[in-house]
Amino acid sequence: MKDHSIGTPAELRDPDYTPPLAQAIPLGIQHVMAMFVSNVTPAIIVAGAAGFGFGSDSPDFPELLYLIQMSMLFAGVATLLQTVTIGPVGAALPIVQGTSFAFLPIMIPLVAGKGVDALAALFGGVLIGGLFHACIGTFIGRIRFALPPLVTGLVVTLIGLALVQVGIQYAAGGVPAIGTAEYGSALNWSAALIVVVVTLALKFFARGMLSVSAVLIGLVVGYLYAILVGILPVADIAGSWSNAAAFALPQPFRYGFEFSAAAVLGFCLMAFVSAIETVGDVSGIAKGGAGREATDREITGATYADGLGTAIAGVFGGLPNTSFSQNVGLIAMTGVMSRHVVTIGAIFLILCGLIPKVGGVIRTVPIEVLGGGVIVMFGMVVAAGVSMLADVVWNRRNMVIFAVALSLGLGLQLEPGAVQYLPDWLRVLMVSGLVPAAFIAIVLNLVLPEELAEETVEDLVPAGDGTRPRDVPRH
Repeated sequence: MKDHSIGTPAELRDPDYTPPLAQAIPLGIQHVMAMFVSNVTPAIIVAGAAGFGFGSDSPDFPELLYLIQMSMLFAGVATLLQTVTIGPVGAALPIVQGTSFAFLPIMIPLVAGKGVDALAALFGGVLIGGLFHACIGTFIGRIRFALPPLVTGLVVTLIGLALVQVGIQYAAGGVPAIGTAEYGSALNWSAALIVVVVTLALKFFARGMLSVSAVLIGLVVGYLYAILVGILPVADIAGSWSNAAAFALPQPFRYGFEFSAAAVLGFCLMAFVSAIETVGDVSGIAKGGAGREATDREITGATYADGLGTAIAGVFGGLPNTSFSQNVGLIAMTGVMSRHVVTIGAIFLILCGLIPKVGGVIRTVPIEVLGGGVIVMFGMVVAAGVSMLADVVWNRRNMVIFAVALSLGLGLQLEPGAVQYLPDWLRVLMVSGLVPAAFIAIVLNLVLPEELAEETVEDLVPAGDGTRPRDVPRH
């Protein structure tokens, strides 16, 4: 609900307006609560894929704490680039940056089962991909035509479909538990389902902060439940808290630097998708918060900040950053367009990132509890993609493009052995599904004649009784 008591309607629409601190601080923290779980989850998933995450006996498990810490710290730094700006870098709008889910289907094959040794190549790709992402800002306006909702919606949908398996595995007990009697037990599923039920109840029946923070509160409830039923011993929490430092600075190139063609190509290609996502978020903030269209300067500055924030994160062991769409909706809900409110949230994130004890507590969240949260989040990624596809005119041409790209992308995700004889760098890109699907969708969208779009699609849509085609209107 919009609160005009903290400013006039004109002030609330002004990005440079600063509300009174008594209201600005809780509003800023509200932005952090809305994105907190989504921000640290990619680091947890990457560590799990590499083999030193939740449920593993790896001696490198403590490294997960550092990855969580960097996720918070550099989400705050990237957000400051957007709100405070440095020269042309930043949109000077209330844009909240966070660790991107979009790159997970690229990162998971890169690190799968390789442990900490895989992180040098991973963060090398993050650094170079981030610099390339920043360069996209110089021509972002001229490539938007090549990435219509048909392409971006397809890619976002595939991102979600690539991740839903992770949510189910987590809810059942995690990858290390596969093959044991514990995997898929009623106790494990009960913890995950409590998170799902609480999250949905708050999202649909609560208002304000409770609704905005539904996933976070759901995880807290699941966390308490895990303690009560014995999934999480209290001693583990105390041990993690006491072993984590009270303050720690990030370390540049902690994991080294390695050039990997697969990593660099994957991150550079996905940078296009992330850049278009940011353009959409900037447009949504300008429209929903200020009732106007985003300017070219805002779009360019936001893309610069996206890429530069990712590159800086890569130097210190942080994953790629992008604008967070859930915070766009939060601005539309509160009606507060102030970038200084989001700056307060960014400072809060940076402080959390400098205090490893915060990550130490996050590290104790049982994987089953996290599974309940990511089932909701990854499902929402799929739903967001479907929502984008709803803007597509489903004629014969677009159906063919979607069908071919989806079949190849999803098929390679499900059957990675089909490309086992390709060089390692190319195989990693292919089994992600995203890169080949996006490439094919973009190429077909550019080369297929528009004349095909004028034809009927009745021969592509069989009737329900299987005897004749349904009548489908021409577009």
